[in-house]
Amino acid sequence: MDFTFNTYSVILLFFGTVTIILPYYIYRSSEGAVRWFSFAMLSNAIWCLGYGFELASSDLEQVKVFVDIQYIGITTLPVYWLLFCMKLSGLEKWYQRRLNAYLLCFMTLISCIMVWTNDHHHFYYKEMHIDFTEKIPLLSFKRGTGYLLFTIYFYITLLVANILLYISYKKSAPIYKRQRYSIIFSSTIPWMANFCYLLGLRPFGNMDITPFSFIISVFVVAIAVHRFRLFDIIPVAREKVLDLMQDGFLIVDDRHRIIDYNKAAVQYIQPGQKIVGMPMKIAFPDQEEMLNFIKNERSGKVVLTMERLKGTVHLEAEIQLLNENELNSNTTIIRLQDLTQIKKEELRSLQQTEELKRLNQLKDRIFSIISHDLRGPLVNLSEVIKMISNDLITIEEFKMLSPTLSKDILYTTDLLENILHWSRSQLSGYGIKKEHFDLRSMVVNEINYYLPSAASKKISIIQDVFPGKLVYADMLMVQIVVRNLLNNAIKFCYEGCQIDVFAMYHKSGMMELCIMDNGAGMEEQVLKKLFSGENQSTRGTMNEKGTGLGLMVCKEFMERNNGSIKVESETGKGTKFFIYLPIAPE
Repeated sequence: MDFTFNTYSVILLFFGTVTIILPYYIYRSSEGAVRWFSFAMLSNAIWCLGYGFELASSDLEQVKVFVDIQYIGITTLPVYWLLFCMKLSGLEKWYQRRLNAYLLCFMTLISCIMVWTNDHHHFYYKEMHIDFTEKIPLLSFKRGTGYLLFTIYFYITLLVANILLYISYKKSAPIYKRQRYSIIFSSTIPWMANFCYLLGLRPFGNMDITPFSFIISVFVVAIAVHRFRLFDIIPVAREKVLDLMQDGFLIVDDRHRIIDYNKAAVQYIQPGQKIVGMPMKIAFPDQEEMLNFIKNERSGKVVLTMERLKGTVHLEAEIQLLNENELNSNTTIIRLQDLTQIKKEELRSLQQTEELKRLNQLKDRIFSIISHDLRGPLVNLSEVIKMISNDLITIEEFKMLSPTLSKDILYTTDLLENILHWSRSQLSGYGIKKEHFDLRSMVVNEINYYLPSAASKKISIIQDVFPGKLVYADMLMVQIVVRNLLNNAIKFCYEGCQIDVFAMYHKSGMMELCIMDNGAGMEEQVLKKLFSGENQSTRGTMNEKGTGLGLMVCKEFMERNNGSIKVESETGKGTKFFIYLPIAPE
């Protein structure tokens, strides 16, 4: 091969050689998007070297060889630049799809093949010859259809890449301003030069100034790497790190507008408009304390409570003013830490503490009942038995005492039964045996159990529960509930009163069982404490004693069976208890 080197060819060969070495070190010392940039530099180097040797050649066949070499760089350069911009924008999933990767490879390969085989079809170049009228021999050609198609593909690829680059950096914080301008400016130079060449604006005749413009572009990038540490922190990496953080981050300028944010912060910002540029008073309209911190340029922490779509949100806003930065104005960084779960845990802990206090008070009360109410009747019974055994009382006197003893024993039995069932229900391993059972049969059995007590006060019990009404619950628990309610009804009824027991299907899909009496009734303040265990038991219409534990047990058992209990009462008119039972498993 015969070469006649000139100033233009030497410049291209020198910088092409430097450029072809530089990508190797960039590739070895970096990763991610920077590696795609090193491939783009390698393509540029191949283009520069090929064109440098072309400018030093005067033989057409020799020129064609270097044109073929140039197109290895020309066809791969837009592809590598597109991949670089995609990686920088976080869109690498697109080219990781096999079909898209094949498409890029196909376009590159078919373009090279068209150039390499042009002598057989002239689809790319219609005509090629050496122009000796210029200062140096230059290739002159007529464009073919393939040339026009490749040019369109070339510029579409570059346009898409630069749009992605612009969108990626548009959201970046001001701290990345110099980096953004460096990349955009360096990428614009060669495309403008090539565009001028295609339009016929050629200051050096038929010489293509695009490779020379790439030298300027690489020079700008080199300055950016050295001066602005261009690839030390890639903005997309910073964005991914911020987006992975659970805390929300906002950057606010000196005019109190949001200029940057991460994904976690979006859920806390008042919806309605674009976030970047949104004033803080619109983003957080009801947070005067935080807005005052920002307005007065103060750093500190503020607790926020906001209503959002997912409910009430509790946040801690840590405000940090950056007044010693390299930017043109003061910047405020706000970290939003979600305290909602912590607040819920605090509330749950407080509720558990209150529940423990209540249980401790209830425990003390139960011990008091056991030590007094339970001990009293048993001591009385023991003393009576001793007196009989020592012949201190007669049989007639014992018969006179037996009604009182019977009431004491019945009271003691009910007391022990309620304490036993309540205590068992508090055990963590206590199981519930839910099953379908006939409500009427259970109610009739409990009524029959209390008929003697009702008869002694001349109280009539009328039940109107139809056969076949099935409910789904623990039968023993429901039995204890009905037993307590019937016992209370009898206890607070006067002689000649009536107790009605009936059941019906409720609109909620539950079975409603009502136990109603026309006895003494209850006052409003008694109703409020009825199921809490705080209510002190009052004596019945015939001085019957109670513990105050029965209704607490009723409420506990109904809740554990996915049911409920409520009461309606009026002093002097009577009381209605309603219990609601499931009729099928949930």
